Amino acid sequence: MTVLSEDVLKEIVSVRKKYPEATGAVMPALYIVQREFGYLSFDAYEVVSNALNLPRTIVKGVGTFYAMYRHEPAGRNLIQLCTNVSCMILGAERLVDFLKNKYGLEPGGTTTDKRFSLMIMECIGACGTAPAMLVNDDLHENLSEKSIEDILEKYK
Repeated sequence: MTVLSEDVLKEIVSVRKKYPEATGAVMPALYIVQREFGYLSFDAYEVVSNALNLPRTIVKGVGTFYAMYRHEPAGRNLIQLCTNVSCMILGAERLVDFLKNKYGLEPGGTTTDKRFSLMIMECIGACGTAPAMLVNDDLHENLSEKSIEDILEKYK
């Protein structure tokens, strides 16, 4: 059973107070739990359900609908590579192939050493400096194969 710390429970209660209906707090509450554990386990839905006093089916429905929630443990560093129009035109698909070949990293997968996980994103709002990616919370723009290699060296 997933057990949340007192601080995490307080954060979820604080988020709940920002919304007139508990359903409005489901997505941020799931983010909080995902941040804490790295992914959403079956138990995580139960914990959020109890914290927000909502049926588990509602919480699980939200958590399984959106692609930004992970359902398996991720690597230490999460790469979110944008492949939307601007990034695609400027070579994002080539960069996906680079990540596959250089790091053995498939979209949705994790390297064997658990150093990186890769998610393909539809848009991260950096069209003017495409192609772009996030590594954890850090934005990296104007990417090339060489710059990705240099960037990823910094994330151990």
